Amino acid sequence: MHFNLHKTFAVPHGGGGPGCGPVGVAAHLVDFLPAPIVDVIEPETDDEPPLFGFVTPEKSIGRMKAFHGHFGGGMVRAFTYIAMHGPEGLKDIAEYAVLNANYLQARLRKTYHIPHDRICMHEFVAEGRFEGSDVRALDIAKRLMDYNFHPPTNYFPLIVHEALMIEPTETENKDTLDAFADALIKIADEARTQPDLLHKAPITTKFGRMDEVKAARELVLCCWLPEDYQK
Repeated sequence: MHFNLHKTFAVPHGGGGPGCGPVGVAAHLVDFLPAPIVDVIEPETDDEPPLFGFVTPEKSIGRMKAFHGHFGGGMVRAFTYIAMHGPEGLKDIAEYAVLNANYLQARLRKTYHIPHDRICMHEFVAEGRFEGSDVRALDIAKRLMDYNFHPPTNYFPLIVHEALMIEPTETENKDTLDAFADALIKIADEARTQPDLLHKAPITTKFGRMDEVKAARELVLCCWLPEDYQK
């Protein structure tokens, strides 16, 4: 079983990938795990502390690829998070994440169509479209930036038209959740009464809406290095 460290174990999505997470197997499969794996290397004397290093299981098929994963970032971050909170803390965190998601879903279900309207876990998906309006999920996401909220994931999962995947974390308090819900409800009203406003959003940010198609077709890539490094 591969454990996705996203959200519950404090590792964010993104970063260019690939994702990382520990792989758990039953005891009788441990010797067959691909190498290398991280394990304790016993010290030569009793006075020396144990060290962690790469080891090869006894019946391993060997290396599958050179990349070891985001050990320095994702894995250590997650381990630290788990160690800080412990079993009871992690249970509370999961419960708060589920509670927050269901609260938002309840506040928004009368305004946005929720195709799978049932008790959710840590996220739910709403449709970012309205009858009689040409506003779409991307317009709603861009407009949210004018209300000082980071937009949710757009167009995923693919089985939902104009998907807005909303997943609040356990750290958001009720005031923030209400402000987010109020913003989305107001945006829904704008979609019917001022659709051009949403098509032009974001308006209050330093940069307006970018031409994403042009950016993808006409790549302008550069690497900035400190002056000392360039020398």
